[in-house]
Amino acid sequence: MKRTQQSARESKQEAKDGSKGKSGLFASCSFSSLGLDPKLSDQLQERMGFEAPTLVQAQAIPVILSGRDVLVNAATGTGKTIAYLAPLIHHLQGYSPKVDRSHGTFALVIVPTRELCLQVYETLEKLLHRFHWIVPGYVMGGEKKAKEKARLRKGISILIATPGRLLDHLKNTASFVHKNLRWVIFDEADCILELGYGKEIEQIIKLLGSGQNEEGEEDNIVPKGVQKQNLLLSATLNEKVNHLAKLSLDDPVMIGLDNSKLQQNLSVESPASPNSDGDDMVIHVNKSVNPSSEDYGIPSQLVQKYVRVPCGARLVALLSVLKNLFEREASQKVVVFFSTRDAVDFHYSLLSELQWPPNSGKEEEGTKQLFLKCKTFRLHGSMEQEDRRSAFGTFKTEKQALLLSTDVAARGLDFPKVRCIIQYDCPGEATEYVHRVGRTARIGEKGEALLFLQPIEIDYLKELKKHGASLTEYPLLKVLDKFPIPGNMPRIKKVISLESHPWVISLQRALESVTYSEPKMKNLAKNAFVSWVRGYAAHKGELKSIFVVKKLHLGHVAKSFALREQPSLVGKSHHKESMKRKRDERQKGQQAKKRKNMSGSGGRSTQKTR
Repeated sequence: MKRTQQSARESKQEAKDGSKGKSGLFASCSFSSLGLDPKLSDQLQERMGFEAPTLVQAQAIPVILSGRDVLVNAATGTGKTIAYLAPLIHHLQGYSPKVDRSHGTFALVIVPTRELCLQVYETLEKLLHRFHWIVPGYVMGGEKKAKEKARLRKGISILIATPGRLLDHLKNTASFVHKNLRWVIFDEADCILELGYGKEIEQIIKLLGSGQNEEGEEDNIVPKGVQKQNLLLSATLNEKVNHLAKLSLDDPVMIGLDNSKLQQNLSVESPASPNSDGDDMVIHVNKSVNPSSEDYGIPSQLVQKYVRVPCGARLVALLSVLKNLFEREASQKVVVFFSTRDAVDFHYSLLSELQWPPNSGKEEEGTKQLFLKCKTFRLHGSMEQEDRRSAFGTFKTEKQALLLSTDVAARGLDFPKVRCIIQYDCPGEATEYVHRVGRTARIGEKGEALLFLQPIEIDYLKELKKHGASLTEYPLLKVLDKFPIPGNMPRIKKVISLESHPWVISLQRALESVTYSEPKMKNLAKNAFVSWVRGYAAHKGELKSIFVVKKLHLGHVAKSFALREQPSLVGKSHHKESMKRKRDERQKGQQAKKRKNMSGSGGRSTQKTR
């Protein structure tokens, strides 16, 4: 009875917190009041379910409609996609004569990943339900170029693209018509640049050109003299983003940052355009902005915690946290981020095989009693395109599921009803933290974020605090105490260390027995171990002093991959090279000694002859 009352109180509190988050996110106006076409406004409300625009949408849509270049810097999950797609459709549906496929491409949306490309395309398709003559399309890596060329030849009004494939078509597809191009949008601009697409973006900007639409061109239905409009959207501001803004935007309006932050990071002037509102902020991007001074755009309703756990108990702690989450609330989704693809593959295979209790090998009617009673998916860059598409699409539609992923899922992807984000491996850069946790607590919904840290990594919290991210400790021991101890193991009243907890010992044994049950699992664990250690050594800048490989106990790291001993594969090639180098040095030394001896003996024999 007490438990029921407590859960009821928690539900009420969560509902209250959720309503607070939503009230602070949405504007007190309608889409039609922002100047959008009535049909489009109805489409957003009736088909898409948006009752009111978010604050970012309310600020951005009127400015984009006015034709100004815009730099949107706002938290993840604030509706930035609708903020730029809605104004494009508003303008295109009003063109006379009507937009036709033969007119080619009017708008380009450039995104960093294939998954985000598909997501933006799906949103665009829903928005265009009442405007069937405007044709959406996408081009991206992993798809067949011949099919893409055929689609481009027919004509695509609004094209979503990844940078590499777009550049390829701009250079090599003669049937790609873009003379009517009016909009270029860089979505998740910071991620595009962090993935190394800087040179490609510069080439794309040069190939597309800039300025006004020329008069007298055939089939050019964009109003004469209309300036091309560029939009740049980013959850974080840094020097690279500022450089791209300077390169692509002309006297842009800044959306998303409050006045104090704006004045600290950027030089601000009054609006120069007579068409702009008096409240608009006009910025000139300053290349000298210090990226370390930026605050993270983290949703206020997001609960952030960290799990302090020794390296050897990491795997058991992760599985225990997951089991607790799914048993606490069955209908929910969780995303776990790993640093490497090998780690994703190993943990995916492990969870697919792990039965609990360990002696539940007797299968009833061909079914296993798996440790986690939910569907598990994986996502990383080395998967086949169809597998990536299937995992991405199915996870979105599931009510209860777990996704194991690399950072390929960290940017811009909108997974409905994701309740918790777990960062099992710390991100390579502190700025990546905001993008990972941004997969939950979207559009005012509640959400949790857990960050796993070893005791030697605890200074990472100070790095996050510099940017306004404060985390509280997760009660791991309380969670472990909830689980029943299998077999005849005694329950210890006072646990001296986490590793000595009966639940940790029993689950670790079960995990190791699964890993050693077949060679394939053991090889997956070894590969994951090797790539994890290499990834750990690859931290840069300020993080290099926190994540120090020499401080790791590699035997404990092996244990975190359910291995009983440290794999000899680590450093084997390096060991071989150093041994070969030493052998070569010895041989060279011996040869030099021989030559010296020979020259000495030769000299003495000459003297005797004389």
